[in-house]
Amino acid sequence: MRTSNTNKHGNSTTQRNLRRLVLFRSISIVVQILLVFVALRWLALPLPPGPIATILFVHILWNGFTAWRAQQTRPVSDGEFFLQLLTDVFAFSGVLYFAGGATNPFVGFYLLPLMIAATVLPRRFVWGMAGITVVCDSLLMYVYLPLELGSHMNHDNGFSQHVFGMWFGFVFSAGLIAHFVTNMAQTLRQHDRELAAAREQRLHDERLVALGTLAAGAAHELGTPLNTMAIITDELKRDYPTQKNAELNDQLMLISEQVDRCKEALSVISASAGELRANAGEALSVDCYLQKLLKQWQTERPGVGLHQTSSGAQPAPQLVVDRALDQAITNILNNAADASPDWVSIHAEWTEQSLILNIRDLGSGLSAGAEAHAGKTLYSDKKYGLGLGLFLAHSVINRLGGEVRLFNEKQGCCTRISLPLLESKNHEH
Repeated sequence: MRTSNTNKHGNSTTQRNLRRLVLFRSISIVVQILLVFVALRWLALPLPPGPIATILFVHILWNGFTAWRAQQTRPVSDGEFFLQLLTDVFAFSGVLYFAGGATNPFVGFYLLPLMIAATVLPRRFVWGMAGITVVCDSLLMYVYLPLELGSHMNHDNGFSQHVFGMWFGFVFSAGLIAHFVTNMAQTLRQHDRELAAAREQRLHDERLVALGTLAAGAAHELGTPLNTMAIITDELKRDYPTQKNAELNDQLMLISEQVDRCKEALSVISASAGELRANAGEALSVDCYLQKLLKQWQTERPGVGLHQTSSGAQPAPQLVVDRALDQAITNILNNAADASPDWVSIHAEWTEQSLILNIRDLGSGLSAGAEAHAGKTLYSDKKYGLGLGLFLAHSVINRLGGEVRLFNEKQGCCTRISLPLLESKNHEH
């Protein structure tokens, strides 16, 4: 799956660059048309309008085809992009042939396709473009139709106009380079960042797969001893009923409850390994879901002082929930309770599009290492902690399209969970 995402990013990069080339070429054609018009009407230069108009018209048609090509999903290869630049070089060479060849002050425009190639193409294509532009420029020193100055133009006036043309060509080239080439370079840098993010996500997924394999093996190994503990606990409860030893019976009941919790956790691991659960992917309203989840959590952590508040329109929108999301939020609540047993606050705020959960505690806050690594790697500040709960919570919430952020406050820590909600039109009925 990551490979396809990477390809998608690569294709979008080349498509964006090709669309920029279409705009660049359009501006270049318009400028050439204006310059030919000025040369014919104002400067009265003896340019052949027919051949130049034919070249520009064919170039316009080609640019229209390129604009259509840039909208297609088929990827644009480096070779195809190179050929696109070559058409600009050859069209420009054709115009120069009829406009004075290498003596034309705008001959420096050859540098523009070379600059674009140097920005977005591999080395071999850049050297190829450099060689072709040098050959074209060199041929135009000997093979061209010379421009004869009109009788009304003297040598000094012609030289001044040549200098002005060189200045205008430089300004125009500088503007195009500053705009288009920097945008193309920015696209490449963005593509590199997307590739780096894809590689990081792939490593993250590989770590999750490894954890899932270990969890499935641990579930298989723990099943037998848990069944043995459950059998022995039931026998002890029968041997020591409440009437005979109330204190021991209460302790055995507690052990039995904890064994059942372990079995439930193992069943979730088995479900994530391939068994479908009946309550997977259930859609519940946000307020009902949180009420149910927090009630269950308080039965597991009865000594924690939980303060719950919420805000949002009624009826509340719906959220797609499964057991993995339950565990993710429960793990974050457990971390807050471990840091601050006497006070844990959860504030839920929702709109039509998203749910924001702010879970706060009054503990010592996050260390520098925890701020940098918590949730991204298996990192924990607890003496016997592994960091697995928060790592899995991040993974589950990210899979659902949400986000987890941890940050320190004046006292304690806040964990902010954002989750997308079902659109109201999807569940009105």
